[in-house]
Amino acid sequence: MKKIFCLLLSASLLTNCTFISNTMKYKGSTEEFVETLLKEDYNKCIELMAMDHQMAKNTNLDTMKAGLANFKQLIVKNWGTKLEYSFMTAEKTFSTVETKNTPPNTTMVSVQFNNDKYFGVLQALFDDKSNKILNIKTLEVKEPIPTMVYFWLFGLLAIMVPIFNIYVIRLIKRSDLSRKWLKYIAVALLNAPAITYAAVNGLSYQIFSFQFLFGISFGYMGYLNSFFTFGIPLGGIYWFWKLKQRKEKLVEDATLIDTDIASEPKDYRPAIE
Repeated sequence: MKKIFCLLLSASLLTNCTFISNTMKYKGSTEEFVETLLKEDYNKCIELMAMDHQMAKNTNLDTMKAGLANFKQLIVKNWGTKLEYSFMTAEKTFSTVETKNTPPNTTMVSVQFNNDKYFGVLQALFDDKSNKILNIKTLEVKEPIPTMVYFWLFGLLAIMVPIFNIYVIRLIKRSDLSRKWLKYIAVALLNAPAITYAAVNGLSYQIFSFQFLFGISFGYMGYLNSFFTFGIPLGGIYWFWKLKQRKEKLVEDATLIDTDIASEPKDYRPAIE
């Protein structure tokens, strides 16, 4: 069993390393393809595509060049020719629904591109063996570039939630409460409802959404996938209140004891030698 576990772990690590290594190339390959497309060098574009792949074997080159010309016109019409690019995601999808799976030995890559005012998203399917493009398209996204000031300000507010939860956990640890691990779990998991600020869509909230990472989650993968979410720390607030009440009661009990001692009658009779 140990050998099988080590073998599976090694295979997993090697697969992940290969995936990460390929991911580093995908943004550059996508950018090179689009810049070549904008120069109308369609022959070079075809060289950058995985034409030897089974999915592309029966493709007519003249038809492909006509499609590339239309694709170029679409980009120029909506975003112009001076573009900047940033990597968003690279993923392999495994689903029981066959149509949602990525084809074998391929990776779906999303790259954000933008001009001075608007941004869009390119989605490219890469062949893992050649690291070349099998298919590329723009998603139906054309949004004004958002200001990120409010996004980062909201992030400062959101980060206060895990700080508060960690503070409460430290208070629990220092207390004499029993079964502390149950309290830790309650503080870490009971964070709802959730409030989200997304760079593009702005502020929203979900009543029955729990944030399990000490009350916060976030994403920063292009404007479209940039968000901060925090949950109201119900578990932390409850145990902070309980510990405060417990402390006040202990102080009150100690004060009563001191008062009782001070009010006891003293015997001033002289001692008999």
